[in-house]
Amino acid sequence: MSNLAIDGARLLGHLHSLGEIGRDDQGRLVRLAGSDADRAGRDQFVAWLRAAGLEVVIDRIGNIFGLWSPAGAEGDPVLVGSHIDSVIDAGIYDGCYGVLGGLEVIETLKSTGFSPTRPLAVAAFTNEEGVRFAPDMTGSLVFVGGMAVEGALATIGTDGATLGAELSRIGYAGPAQPGFLRPHAYVELHIEQGPVLHREGIAVGAVENLQGISWQRVTIAGVANHAGTTPMHLRHDAGFAAASVITFLRARAAASPSPMVATIGTIRFEPDAINVIPSRAVFTVDLRDPNEDRLAAEEAALADYLEHIAAAEGVTVTTERLARFEPVTFDAGIVALVEAEATRRGLGVRRMTSGAGHDAQMMARIAPSAMIFVPSIDGISHNPRERTEEADLIAGANVLLGVVAKLAGAA
Repeated sequence: MSNLAIDGARLLGHLHSLGEIGRDDQGRLVRLAGSDADRAGRDQFVAWLRAAGLEVVIDRIGNIFGLWSPAGAEGDPVLVGSHIDSVIDAGIYDGCYGVLGGLEVIETLKSTGFSPTRPLAVAAFTNEEGVRFAPDMTGSLVFVGGMAVEGALATIGTDGATLGAELSRIGYAGPAQPGFLRPHAYVELHIEQGPVLHREGIAVGAVENLQGISWQRVTIAGVANHAGTTPMHLRHDAGFAAASVITFLRARAAASPSPMVATIGTIRFEPDAINVIPSRAVFTVDLRDPNEDRLAAEEAALADYLEHIAAAEGVTVTTERLARFEPVTFDAGIVALVEAEATRRGLGVRRMTSGAGHDAQMMARIAPSAMIFVPSIDGISHNPRERTEEADLIAGANVLLGVVAKLAGAA
């Protein structure tokens, strides 16, 4: 097994083929969960699973599994995978690389006569991106028992559609109960989606932890008034209060000794007129930190500042929790396996933190888990310019191959 390698041409072919499924009339890749484009991508993935001789299982939340259980393989499976749904105007690698890289690993092991002591499986989880339905990572969250399947299926999307109805419509409301298998281990191969590996010229990231994520929606209510006749000291300006919160968070993140990040991703004003002082500002706050205590401290600091700005500007502030995930520490043994396999193959490797959320953070609740990163050129992702060198894509899949072979054992 020491010289075993995946079929790079097959992997790249699958990636580019899937990357053409779900293009809209502008040429953008838009494969939102539960959409017709999602169905087309799922159909292609299932066809590849069946062509590889894998058993296909679909659970009630639409997660797709390809299972290989050869004679002599017993116990819980080693599971690999990610997702194939996309954001709007996406690149072709985010999520898809982990799913198709996982499929390639199993195909390679099958074709070379590898006899695992335990089964292998590859998964494509539903609605990881959370663009149409919230929360993100729905499929893996439901799979590990973090959200009731009935509640998830009742989720209403941004277009008024219901997730359960859409899964039924596209033919992917499966019969299996989420959690029908419990992995022996879970490993997710992914592009970094950040600039670290590319800038440092390192081929592989052994991801040892994943940042905690806090999402809130903040609403500030002020008083609309004439922009020309209202003196500055008599204003109750929701727009100014929102801007103050934005600059507070930016300064706090810049001064933090930790890798804490803060983002205001959406904002809108009412009445949204050039000559009217805003009476209402609604915006979202995304806070992330790999340390739970620090993340909680940042949430508390924001809450204190919102009280301060409300009193100072004579406005009313309310908040709504949208999502909250604690930081995740991945399995030390699997992280070490990733490092060792990369080194054995002559690849540069470093330990790192994932700044983005992934299905692995959910799977870590029920099984030893870890992630493998490969470089993203210029750190670009969620963008059609998302790109990773072919050699890096192949190298990362080969590291996954070695890790999975060790986790699965050989009869």
